Amino acid sequence: MYFRATRILYMVQREQIEVEILGLRERLSYHNHKYYVENSPEISDFEFDTMMRQLIDLEAAHPEFYDPLSPSVRVGSDRTSEFVSVEHRYPMLSLSNTYSTEELLNFIERIEREQGQTEFVCELKFDGTAISLTYEQGRLARAVTRGDGTMGDDVTANVKTIRSIPLTLSGSGYPELFEIRGEIFMPYSSFERLNIEREAAGESLFANPRNAAAGTLKQQQSAVVAKRGLDCTLYQMAGDNLPFKSHLENLNAARSWGFKVSEHMQLCHSAKEVIDYITYWDEARKSLPYPTDGVVIKVNDFAVRRQLGFTAKSPRWAVAYKFKAESALTRLISVDFQVGRTGAITPVANLEPVLLAGTTVKRASLHNAEQIAALDIRIGDKVYVEKGGEIIPKITDVELSERTADCLPFTYITHCPECGAKLVRVEGEAKHYCPNQSGCRPQIVGRIVHFISRKAMNIDGLGVETVELLFDNGLLRDISDLYTLKAADIAVLPRLGEKSADNIISSINNSKSVPFARVLFGLGIRFVGETTAKYLAAHFKSIDAVMGASREELMESDEVGDKIADAIIDYFADPVNLNIIEFLKASGLQFEAEATRRDSNILEGKNIVVSGKFTLHSRDELKALIEKNGGKNQSGVNANTDFIIAGENMGPAKLQKAEKLGIQILSESDFVEIIKGNTTIEEHQQTKNVEKVIQTTLF
Repeated sequence: MYFRATRILYMVQREQIEVEILGLRERLSYHNHKYYVENSPEISDFEFDTMMRQLIDLEAAHPEFYDPLSPSVRVGSDRTSEFVSVEHRYPMLSLSNTYSTEELLNFIERIEREQGQTEFVCELKFDGTAISLTYEQGRLARAVTRGDGTMGDDVTANVKTIRSIPLTLSGSGYPELFEIRGEIFMPYSSFERLNIEREAAGESLFANPRNAAAGTLKQQQSAVVAKRGLDCTLYQMAGDNLPFKSHLENLNAARSWGFKVSEHMQLCHSAKEVIDYITYWDEARKSLPYPTDGVVIKVNDFAVRRQLGFTAKSPRWAVAYKFKAESALTRLISVDFQVGRTGAITPVANLEPVLLAGTTVKRASLHNAEQIAALDIRIGDKVYVEKGGEIIPKITDVELSERTADCLPFTYITHCPECGAKLVRVEGEAKHYCPNQSGCRPQIVGRIVHFISRKAMNIDGLGVETVELLFDNGLLRDISDLYTLKAADIAVLPRLGEKSADNIISSINNSKSVPFARVLFGLGIRFVGETTAKYLAAHFKSIDAVMGASREELMESDEVGDKIADAIIDYFADPVNLNIIEFLKASGLQFEAEATRRDSNILEGKNIVVSGKFTLHSRDELKALIEKNGGKNQSGVNANTDFIIAGENMGPAKLQKAEKLGIQILSESDFVEIIKGNTTIEEHQQTKNVEKVIQTTLF
């Protein structure tokens, strides 16, 4: 009887504790939303903190009531987290940018020419880092960075500490599964406080709020993130079952579910209303407590968006109008010269500190000798500084009325400031270069840092300082030396140890499975960026094919013009680079593209030429679809060609040859219908398609 009574008492107490915990969570969530989203607090900070302390103590004493979405997670954890890359369910594409009213009007006119009178939603463009939040049954399930648009990093633990992001939704009517996307940013007040703290601690300062937000979001300890004062505004929903058929209606619904949606959105019914919105905010943004750098203009109706579609990189139904950069006047104190991984010399101005666009500016880019000469910049001059999209602001003009008589003309350096080699200047290029690729420290270190970066080989544990340490101790001389490193050699170096050394070696070994396109990007061939490397890998399939390609063959790949083709040929003409590649091959890196998986045999036995520019796909994407469906790509038209997929500005020589040989010509949409199985090649009449291509080419 005693034990039964004791158990009943225990159950009652346990139930009371659970009710108390749930009540505290509910009240804290409510007051958190009132303070951080609605900006209308109902209780003092002390009262809020007291409730939070009660909740944390109760949860610690009763772990059986643990909830990963409790308001207590807002304080973060000291546990180190590893970021896992995950695939976006819906790709996070970038927006096309425009900097002029004329270009914006052209965008609006194009859409209204195709779709008739169209509604647009104008929104402020927040200057931070993009995030995609997934909610399942009203609870935050995952937060993922943009990454490369296809894959991003899971930063859920850090995002949970951002108090303007709801962990659980309120109200009703939200889909069981959906994504909402927005921008995580750092308000000016948080940014200034953070830099004051870092300066006091002797740490390097963040260049601007955007960098600070991005760096904070990738902190390994969520407790650090919680203290830095990040904020988030949501601006786009994605899902299969959204409740409304327009952008604005869905965002208004999202606001009712607890999301922080900008109150400055506006529905516009004409180009004039769009321009008026931009004109107003170009001035009014200066009084906002957070950084903005433009206005995003989106088609409101989802049905119209579907009809407009996408290019390979961005939606055709949205554009970002970028504000003209703000300017400030300050004095030029001195000029430093930096050496990049390609040997490019970049002059950087040291300035008297000046407040610009919400941050204090002390340095600015001078770009090259030509700009210095064109502006006639001299040490001691008063100069105008602009801060656009660049991390380092740039000098745009000199205030000649402030120039003193002792300001002497600027003399550009003739030798590398790092290794002393005589600088060279390539004809047709503005920058000077240090030619000492194999003996100039910043170039060697820069190439290694580029190679190990996340978008290339993604080797963790090796930052700039560690690479410099390994270089200075003779353990790294080029990227191939990474694959000869031993944990015992690393562990004895300052700031490292056995655990760090083991992690570095493990990450280096893991990099051997990185796909060919990223390896090619990691080599650091001049002008070959991430996208160009992907196109080259898709086009040539192997490093040997790229190395053996002629200038003309290289230029058949998307994104490759004569400048890039020449840079690729120059890179592989260097015996040092060839030796590095042979060593990397022997080390087991991926220098061949993975075999293409077939989706069908619809194009079995067909030889196909792709020519022109396309709306829905790049040329290499079309070529990949051909191979996935059993076809074979041809670079030129000949008697064995079965048909041509023709886009805008198809080469006139190919068109003429196709007509002469009687080869069938298909449009991009025709081809898509064929591989979907909705029609056959034979159903498309040659003459009709030739006429269509001629019209596209001429008009």
